[in-house]
Amino acid sequence: MIRQPRCLALATWVVAVSMWPVPSVAAQELLVPMDLVQANHLKSYGLTYWTLEQGETVEWLLNYRGGAFLLPDTEAIRREAAFRGVTIEPVDRARVAQIRETIARENMEAVPLETAPKIAIYTPPSTAPWDDAVTMALTYAEIPYETVWDPEVLEGELYEYEWLHLHHEDFTGQYSKFYLTYAGADWLQEEVARNRDVTSRFDFPDVPTLKRAVSEEIRAYVESGGFLFAMCSATETLDLALASHSTDISASYADGRAPDPDASERMDWSQAFAFTQAEVELRPSVNAFSDIDFHLVNTAGRQPLGFFRLFDFSAKLDPVPTMLVQNHEDVLTDFYGLTTSFRKSRLKPGVTVLAEEGEWAKYLHGSLGEGTWTFYGGHDPEDPEHQIGDPPTNLDLHADSPGYRLILNNVLFPAARPRPLKT
Repeated sequence: MIRQPRCLALATWVVAVSMWPVPSVAAQELLVPMDLVQANHLKSYGLTYWTLEQGETVEWLLNYRGGAFLLPDTEAIRREAAFRGVTIEPVDRARVAQIRETIARENMEAVPLETAPKIAIYTPPSTAPWDDAVTMALTYAEIPYETVWDPEVLEGELYEYEWLHLHHEDFTGQYSKFYLTYAGADWLQEEVARNRDVTSRFDFPDVPTLKRAVSEEIRAYVESGGFLFAMCSATETLDLALASHSTDISASYADGRAPDPDASERMDWSQAFAFTQAEVELRPSVNAFSDIDFHLVNTAGRQPLGFFRLFDFSAKLDPVPTMLVQNHEDVLTDFYGLTTSFRKSRLKPGVTVLAEEGEWAKYLHGSLGEGTWTFYGGHDPEDPEHQIGDPPTNLDLHADSPGYRLILNNVLFPAARPRPLKT
């Protein structure tokens, strides 16, 4: 059983870089601004995480200067900030008091962060790091992580971690239907062989059944107190795999067997995280999983990209969603993925929409048991039409990316300590 982190709060790493000579007298605190003054937004999260690793307590100032961080003023933190190239502002006791007065008066809140969460990325062996935006974000921010895949999940190793990210996996076991275009590609043949090897080792009849079992283990991890963050096709296909447990949908997905015409009607959505009553796309010739995704990027129904808007939450009443949307911009450019967006008509009651455009949502959050989950549509926030084989995104060119900030907001989530309930 995983030990529940002390609050439903996001832990983000913050990097601070001094833009002026260090004063001879240390300030009381170091402010890491996250508005347009910040020279490197993404590495700021890394500095914050590093500070937590040193046993220090950090405060996340929600809605104050883009979600600034308040760090202890030590020579070690100043040096680390300068090394990482992050803007810091030394603030004395009087200035800190003014900041706290502003926070008390406005739609803001100060959330203490105490413990750096241990991070796992679910990803197949030998996957190139640039294939996954979260892996790139963590690497760029210098936040440590470990990798797990199906064997580790099935053997119960998830409970060693507080935070789990799902790579853009297809949990229906259809290999993202890449065989429509890449049937002869070496990388796809290797993926098929690797999945079939694990299926045989764990005595499952086929890959879809293996992936369903993995999905159920991930659900149990969250229910026991884990924090889950998924992007792209992992969001949609995870729920499809969970909902299919009451029907033999693997007979429709696996090895070219005939589609089950009644599969959608027999799905049990009570086991899913976010979605309900979706129509499953079983035709092997159509490169889509279901009608959950509004954009349907690889089909004749493909929708053009636009912009999505972050919700403005009450920091004092809703600190968790407020943490997840901290940013220096509130309107972001959209980007495609195998699952790009989520139809609102397919959302379960109680799901929190963090970002939307019209009838579709981009960014979702919810709770399950003692844990939480967050789904973010799309593949790479700075590569809107990413194709297989494209060069990796150079985050040095996107150090202020608001789309990547949403990813890193999620990393600090488990680090906050509980506050007394408001009465």
